Amino acid sequence: MSRAITREELFKEIELSNIIANEGIYISPEVISTLDFENHVQEQMRTCFDMNHETYTKTKLPTSIRLSSNFRLGLPYRHNSRFSVQHENGKYYLLEGNNQIDEVTFVEKPKFYNHKTSDGVDMKTIANEVGKTKVTVAYSNECALKDKGLDCKFCNINATKSRFADLQGISWKTPYQIAETYAKAREEGYESITITGGFVPERREVEYYIDVAETIQDLTGLQDFGGTACVGAPSDLSVIEKYKEAGYRAISTNLEVWDENFFKTICPGKEQICGGRQNWINALKHEVEVFGKGNVRSFFVAGIEPKSTLLEGIEYLTELGVVAIPLHWIPNPGSALEGHRAPTPEWYLDLYQKTYTLLKKNGLTHRDLYHSANVENSIFDYFYDLDGDHLDIPKHEADRVHFVGEDSTVDNREEELIEKTA
Repeated sequence: MSRAITREELFKEIELSNIIANEGIYISPEVISTLDFENHVQEQMRTCFDMNHETYTKTKLPTSIRLSSNFRLGLPYRHNSRFSVQHENGKYYLLEGNNQIDEVTFVEKPKFYNHKTSDGVDMKTIANEVGKTKVTVAYSNECALKDKGLDCKFCNINATKSRFADLQGISWKTPYQIAETYAKAREEGYESITITGGFVPERREVEYYIDVAETIQDLTGLQDFGGTACVGAPSDLSVIEKYKEAGYRAISTNLEVWDENFFKTICPGKEQICGGRQNWINALKHEVEVFGKGNVRSFFVAGIEPKSTLLEGIEYLTELGVVAIPLHWIPNPGSALEGHRAPTPEWYLDLYQKTYTLLKKNGLTHRDLYHSANVENSIFDYFYDLDGDHLDIPKHEADRVHFVGEDSTVDNREEELIEKTA
């Protein structure tokens, strides 16, 4: 089920995704019972975070849905949302209240999810699909900052472990488990992998990441395996060279918050045991020197600090060549900020448009976004598509939204988007 749409329709779907990120979607146990998780529908695996509006453990939950245009929408569960997924005569529909928005399908389950590693671990507990060509591995589903009482205030990694580790069979991943899973995923076209996780005791990430890279290379025969290493800022910046030498294509150091005082309050562990905010900025600068412009990314949890200061940070980093991306903050269940409210969808859309303008202004392309960040099917993907900057990756091409009259020149709707982002 897929149809070509106009750019105006795509922009409306972007607006819809913003609203749903804020308000969530309800899907009833009765509808869930009709889904074939065994063979077709991809289920949520809480290998690192629980990104729903509330903890849900009654049944499995699907990860995402697709509108009839192929636009992918996340499915953050919330029991009292005005949006819901309904089932009727073998078809599924997205509703707002009693009004039907569109017929939908569920994002497909990757084949490797049904396989096990040689030591008997389900591969779906090791790597998660985050786009048609990308997987992410959370090697550790806990963070050592908890023991020091220094968890990031927005983060629910440790709460997620306590609620889902036993339920879903999620634990620490060995380099060989990761390599086996990635090798299997590559058989069906997944070409890039991000390695991430919580801080480990004694900050020994670099040794582990090198072991992972070498094991993947040995098992697949690939020197360039499309790897992104998501790491904390090291006290010794020369460590960054080791990730490059190990074979990682890109690197990520997530600053999360730009404002200096907000950073100290929201990210106390990063402030106190990782050299403080300036060390994180220095790390990103050095990463650009080592990996090159467009091969370094930093995520921000958008909505906690004022938009003006966040945009200052995004402008500063994009000028350096960092792919700086604000992510929609859902006050996660189990985090210190659970129960807080995120800004309005309009607030986010304006932020995303201004961020996209900065990315483009500083020469950061769709391919830079793709290589450095595990955000396929994100709003920024669609913004680049609106601008005609399409990726030429075969599986991604099959997955993207197609426009009516795509070969024609840019239409008025695209010009309107450019004006809004200026």
